[in-house]
Amino acid sequence: MPSGGMVRRGSEGDGILAAISRSQVAAHGRDAAAMAKKLLKSTGKAAWIAGTTFLVLVVPLIIEMDREQQLNDLELQQQTLLGAAPAK
Repeated sequence: MPSGGMVRRGSEGDGILAAISRSQVAAHGRDAAAMAKKLLKSTGKAAWIAGTTFLVLVVPLIIEMDREQQLNDLELQQQTLLGAAPAK
């Protein structure tokens, strides 16, 4: 062991991990990770837009349709109690 507690790596340069991190496979992995991050970010934005659009446009429509059905059911029930023939 050389003096000063330093370990000499010889011809490995910075070491095997540094060589692997500089490799073409690692570069492709980093590129893929960056693309996946962008994809997830844009997918999240699209999901947010779709969700808020649904809440603003579709939920009130569903509530109104339910109210209309309840009103129709109430009218039918009143006609039945009063003895009138139900209208179709």
